[in-house]
Amino acid sequence: MACPVQFLCRVVRTVGLVLVYYVFSIGITFYNKWLMKGFHYPLFMTLVHLTIIFCLSTLTRSAMQCWTGKPRVMLNWTDYLTKVAPVAIATALDIGLSNWSFLFITISLYTMTKSSAVLFILFFSLVFKLEHPNPYLIVVVLLIASGLFMFTFKSTQFNLKGFIMVLLASFIGGIRWTLTQVLMQKAELGLQNPIDTMYHLQPLMFMGLFPLFLFNEGLSLSTSEKLFRVNELSPLLDTLVMLSVGGSLAFGLGFSEFLLVSKTSSLTLSIAGIFKEACTLLLAAGLMGDRMSGLNLMGFAVCVSGISLHVGLKTYYSKSKIHSLRQLPIKNSQDLEVPLLCHKEDEGEETADDDKEQEILL
Repeated sequence: MACPVQFLCRVVRTVGLVLVYYVFSIGITFYNKWLMKGFHYPLFMTLVHLTIIFCLSTLTRSAMQCWTGKPRVMLNWTDYLTKVAPVAIATALDIGLSNWSFLFITISLYTMTKSSAVLFILFFSLVFKLEHPNPYLIVVVLLIASGLFMFTFKSTQFNLKGFIMVLLASFIGGIRWTLTQVLMQKAELGLQNPIDTMYHLQPLMFMGLFPLFLFNEGLSLSTSEKLFRVNELSPLLDTLVMLSVGGSLAFGLGFSEFLLVSKTSSLTLSIAGIFKEACTLLLAAGLMGDRMSGLNLMGFAVCVSGISLHVGLKTYYSKSKIHSLRQLPIKNSQDLEVPLLCHKEDEGEETADDDKEQEILL
């Protein structure tokens, strides 16, 4: 009876973690879109989110240090500016442009266009030699690209400016996640834990996005009645509370992704991400009134099939790689590169690899 009980507990735990991930991931998407209807300062909103994430990650690090009794990693200035800064700048631009696009496009168009990030991740993983060339990748690229074209073709709610913003964010996101994997795989830096990574990234992200905020929103925000020219205290407090909720959702999203990967596998996160996009589109149509034609829905199905093929291929090749690694001496295994979008299948290896595995999927 022990095995069925353990299996049932594992299923319940996995479903619970997936639902928590959905709440934060889908929640922040709809929340930001809703907030942008009355608060037209997406870059300022992103800066507030970065500040909140930094504060929460600092508190979490302190709690972890008190619990374990071990000091958390703290990088020196040389490593911080040369190795962390490129990741931080790319991450800031990716998030900033994504939030900015909500002023112009629907959630459904945003979700579909953001799916193209897989293409750019594949491209940059080949450039940085994190991924080996494979003929099946051509099929993946064609499916995702054609699906995106079908979804945007003759869309009644298409906005070119917003579409370009999200596409540019996806391109930068490809750089972001590739550099993030390289950063987190450098064991000497000690940034395998996402909480430590978030803690080190936020200040540089803030400084990287701040000049763009000053140029685009600084003057209008300084004369806006939303913040600096309020006549009453109550509207100001309402605005700050709404921004704080978004920051908390952003932190919860990163933390829930880490929990889902560490307690189950990165394959679970990949599959959950596919169904999450379908849920987002259905909710966007039902709650936000997004309109999609039959061709648009067919494009979504083609795009999802491309992403699913990519996940399946990575699972297959990861199994082959794990089998080959077991044939090698232990002293050599530490020097091997981990491929992009690696997937952990064996439950028995979970504990040893929890802090080293990083999933790259948007």
